[in-house]
Amino acid sequence: MSNEPTQTDEPGPIDYLVVEFPGSRMTGEGLPLLVDLVDRGIIRILDLIFVTKDLDGTVRGVELADLTGDRQLDLAVFEGVSSGLLGQDEIDDVSGVLEPGSSAGILVYENVWAGPFAAALRRGGGRLVANGRIPVQEILAALDAAESAS
Repeated sequence: MSNEPTQTDEPGPIDYLVVEFPGSRMTGEGLPLLVDLVDRGIIRILDLIFVTKDLDGTVRGVELADLTGDRQLDLAVFEGVSSGLLGQDEIDDVSGVLEPGSSAGILVYENVWAGPFAAALRRGGGRLVANGRIPVQEILAALDAAESAS
């Protein structure tokens, strides 16, 4: 029996993101796309919480709600999603970047697609020596500059 990791044994990289909704105007428009990513096995949600920052600076958790006003619980599919990675310390950290009167979603997710890929690279002798993310605004600016130059 081999001790080689299988696709299900090899976790992918874990990322997080914080999305602020100024004025606490959450429409839920992105939720179907998030569900699709999970359904296709591209990501696995480890934690998802919503917070709001009152005008006085108090930060508190937000209950799952009907974001679109159509009387359907838009976030029901995410109810109970919690790995324990997000706690009060992380909420306090996020509160420092939120504007008063806004709300935010905090998402921790595994890049499931990358686990088997990384395992194959390691089996082939490869090792990760650098990684990062290029902000979309920088890419768009570079594309605009290239288009203007041509």
